[in-house]
Amino acid sequence: MAKAKPTGDQTMIKKINTAIVLDSVLKNSMISRAQISEQTGLNKATVSSLVLDLIESHLVEEIGQGESNGGRKPVMLLFNAKAGYAVGIDLGVNYVRGVLADLLGNVVEEREWPMKRPDMASGLKQLTSCIEELIALAPDSPYGIVGIGIGVPGIVDDEGTILFAPNLAWERVELQRLVEERFSVPVTIDNEANAGAQGEQKYGAGRGIPHQIYVSVGIGIGTGIILNKELYKGASGFSGELGHLSIEYDGKPCRCGNRGCWELYASENALLERAAQLGLPDELDGLIASADAGDERAIELFRSIGNYLGAGITNIVNVFNPNVVIIGNRVSRASRWLEAALQEAVDQRTLPYHRERMRILFAELQDRSAVRGAACYAIDAFLGKVRNVG
Repeated sequence: MAKAKPTGDQTMIKKINTAIVLDSVLKNSMISRAQISEQTGLNKATVSSLVLDLIESHLVEEIGQGESNGGRKPVMLLFNAKAGYAVGIDLGVNYVRGVLADLLGNVVEEREWPMKRPDMASGLKQLTSCIEELIALAPDSPYGIVGIGIGVPGIVDDEGTILFAPNLAWERVELQRLVEERFSVPVTIDNEANAGAQGEQKYGAGRGIPHQIYVSVGIGIGTGIILNKELYKGASGFSGELGHLSIEYDGKPCRCGNRGCWELYASENALLERAAQLGLPDELDGLIASADAGDERAIELFRSIGNYLGAGITNIVNVFNPNVVIIGNRVSRASRWLEAALQEAVDQRTLPYHRERMRILFAELQDRSAVRGAACYAIDAFLGKVRNVG
């Protein structure tokens, strides 16, 4: 008698159970088949069968025996983080930062290159070169490069097209398609601040915090909004452009078409423009060094930028009522000189009930939040496909 083919329902159940077992292994540094069965409620035979599939797929490995509770010592299982590698890219206005990460997001290699000419043709050439260099550094593995994640300073649609990146002066660039055609691996494109929010939530200051707003302070300002532990992207996927909140009604004109935008007063660009007018170093590390050396003009300039940051964060706190606001990207390097003025502005301006339990944090990953989050996108996309294999 011919063996019956699995029904659609059986196939779906196997997919669901495979995902449950894989997640159990991912969430534990070491775990046995019996412990998976206990934690998930799946019977031991099902767990053993699915674990065997995952071992044959090189995603799980046996790493020896664990402690016994009286019977045979259990064989312990571990997720094989080195089964493949992901590339994460933070495409800045004046830099390209990249990491090669294993499947747990651990950084294996890291590189940073100056963006000499941010026009589209030159920028794409530099981006491609950076990705090529990171791929060449990847160790041999069963899955090779599983994907590429890229954070960009602009508005991105759900097909990976950069619709508008005013500080790069890029518009209607089909970045996902271009990079996928060049490297023949899945590519995820998102706004840099969204990537930074994901990076801090997964690996940094935002771990375990349900409501958090990540503020990326670089050449411009972007924000990543996480509500109930999920990235909020809005009706069209374009939320988070809070750098273009007007904080001065008749203020300076912005490239976005608005006036008085927050990023014109509180970004790295604003900081360095004012530093040059004062005869101070017109690059961030030099300006921080001046403040560290006791230069009162540099210290007062950081204080002023901190005040402007606080003005924008006040609006964020009053609207979203988050648990934390996390300041990231390059300007977070100057946290020592920004923090007091920023906190003072928020304390003075926010509604009392909104600020009662709210904290302002600086990114644990500093200016690497976005690049780590971009790699996380690529890893999550790969593991999502694995969970759907029946």
